[in-house]
Amino acid sequence: MARIGMVNYINTAPLYEVWKEMEHPESWQIIEGQPSELNTMLAAGEIDMGFVSSYEYAARPEQYQIFADLSISATGPVGSVYLFSKLPIEELHLKPIVLTGQSGTSVCLGRILLEEYYKAHPVYTVGDAYSAEKEDRSIAGVLAIGDDALRLRFENRYPVQLDLADAWFQQTGLPFVFSVCAVRQEYLDKHEQTARAIRETFVECRKKGVQQMAEICDRVARRIPMDCEMCSAYLNGIQHDLTADKIQGLELFYKQLVKRGEVSPASLPLKIFS
Repeated sequence: MARIGMVNYINTAPLYEVWKEMEHPESWQIIEGQPSELNTMLAAGEIDMGFVSSYEYAARPEQYQIFADLSISATGPVGSVYLFSKLPIEELHLKPIVLTGQSGTSVCLGRILLEEYYKAHPVYTVGDAYSAEKEDRSIAGVLAIGDDALRLRFENRYPVQLDLADAWFQQTGLPFVFSVCAVRQEYLDKHEQTARAIRETFVECRKKGVQQMAEICDRVARRIPMDCEMCSAYLNGIQHDLTADKIQGLELFYKQLVKRGEVSPASLPLKIFS
């Protein structure tokens, strides 16, 4: 049995839609969830591998290895990880903002950008980013990811919209890796060949997904909803490989988290399984 976690946002569609069309061994079981749910399940051994927040690997590096050539990442704008604000970003110091509870990576990235680069220290709470401003008019901003961020962009509720991957790229010149495909070390020790076969299948899906992008966009755009042109622009901005520059960006992110005392120093050097 291989229990495989899959993020249930449309940002995985170029991989997952292809995966669903392929035949796999019956023992390969997909379990869908939000990034934070999959993080918890991987840490608890309730899944064996899957796409989890980059933060999860750094929090427990002794438990995992990272599958080579796979990620959810962006070089520049990602289109679905945003800080939405009523104020200029520099004016958010001591202002209340709501952070999504769906992804540890995006929250860490947002805090690093705000505190280290924009020199703003807002008052953070965790909650439902999509509905936060409707429920509390005093909220100055929200950090939203995935389909919630796409809906907030489409609805244009906030005058300031900061794409966090683009902000990272502008500050560092490097891509940002939001999610890695991690495998539990204890599973790898017992089932190395199965893990390798699953990794290779995901890489094959990634390559086919690029070729089938127009069809995939037509299939998934209605979930938000958005038109196919907007969906195509969004999905074409997301990358699912793990190239040398993405590894460099991931290492820089982890170095900053280690410096801030938020993850284990053992998160570096990276352990990559191919």
